[in-house]
Amino acid sequence: VQLQASGGGLVQAGGSLRLSCTASGGTFSRYAMGWFRQAPGKEREFLANIDWSGGARYYSDSVKGRFSISRDNDKNTLFLQMNSLKPEDTAVYYCAAGYCSGYGCFGTNRYNYWGQGTQVTVSS
Repeated sequence: VQLQASGGGLVQAGGSLRLSCTASGGTFSRYAMGWFRQAPGKEREFLANIDWSGGARYYSDSVKGRFSISRDNDKNTLFLQMNSLKPEDTAVYYCAAGYCSGYGCFGTNRYNYWGQGTQVTVSS
């Protein structure tokens, strides 16, 4: 499956952005999906994941309560709604697909397919 992330941009602190990740070339609803981010000089960080049906969602402590992951299987699209953005949220954001669903699917090695990333910059 091929993944295409979009929706990044420049936003002021306290603002919101909605990222999208469109899948093609595979059966989107077969996969659990995740969002990660990577800031310059740092390792790729898990943010959130969602199971194939959208019924189970998990978040890292750094974004819990501010970010929301969702999916539309009819449109082969994954979303990340980001609210109350902070300058430390500045990073390249990646979507990923795999077969690991539930608590513990935090490592990058639990995902088989990756999008190209979209830049999010939060100004203070």
